[in-house]
Amino acid sequence: MALRACGLIIFRRHLLPKVDNNSIEFLLLQASNGIHHWTPPKGHVEPGENDLDTALRETQEEAGIGAGQLIIIEGFKKELNYVAWNKPKTVIYWLAEVKDYNVEIRLSHEHQAYRWLGLDEACQLAQFEEMKAVLQEGHQFLCSTKA
Repeated sequence: MALRACGLIIFRRHLLPKVDNNSIEFLLLQASNGIHHWTPPKGHVEPGENDLDTALRETQEEAGIGAGQLIIIEGFKKELNYVAWNKPKTVIYWLAEVKDYNVEIRLSHEHQAYRWLGLDEACQLAQFEEMKAVLQEGHQFLCSTKA
């Protein structure tokens, strides 16, 4: 049976467009484990918990951002399927915008750093092709819908 995890692709928008017209920044967290990979907040579904509740709980635990500080963007939900630690894994992501551009990030022991990054930089830090694709799709969705 595949491990199941859920998370939020957290983003913020500059109030004034940047020179390169990249006004969307994504939040990536660097894991504290030996791999030190960068991903949005995510974690395993607990018994009796639905997927979106898992994503919100994990975001609160890993980044210190509560559900009341976020706007879940309707119409975007992506499922990734891959192998992690020699086991099949499914991760579901939603897009969520922070209400406060300067929201405080409080990392858990599971992460050692965080960064707000434009799409190109976020894709460079995201080591896995599946994660890069989700970031690109999320960015395209936000730019096309003006959500």
